Amino acid sequence: MFAKPNEENYVELVDGITIKTLVHGEATLMSEFRLEKGSALPKHSHPYEQTGYLLSGRLSLTVGAETRALGPGASWCIPADVEHAAEVLEDARAVEVFAPAREDYLKFLDTDALF
Repeated sequence: MFAKPNEENYVELVDGITIKTLVHGEATLMSEFRLEKGSALPKHSHPYEQTGYLLSGRLSLTVGAETRALGPGASWCIPADVEHAAEVLEDARAVEVFAPAREDYLKFLDTDALF
């Protein structure tokens, strides 16, 4: 599967946080998140390992009992079933990969960007 850059078709996940699934395979799924300053991702967990890379902006990310302030170029890995949350300190963009592939995020696939 290949996808080209496309600035359209982001879907609001929660207030101030939008998502677009970029590509996926049988074992992984990659999504881009756009996060507005002041928004928050509530504490939650899921059965997927999640790795991420912060392209721009600043976040406060809590994984388990540990909280870190992150800036551009920071990366993280959240083990499956570990509670995590985020506060958006500056408008931000992040790319995250989930394993195994999240079937619930397939609906966010930007089919207009596939080629």
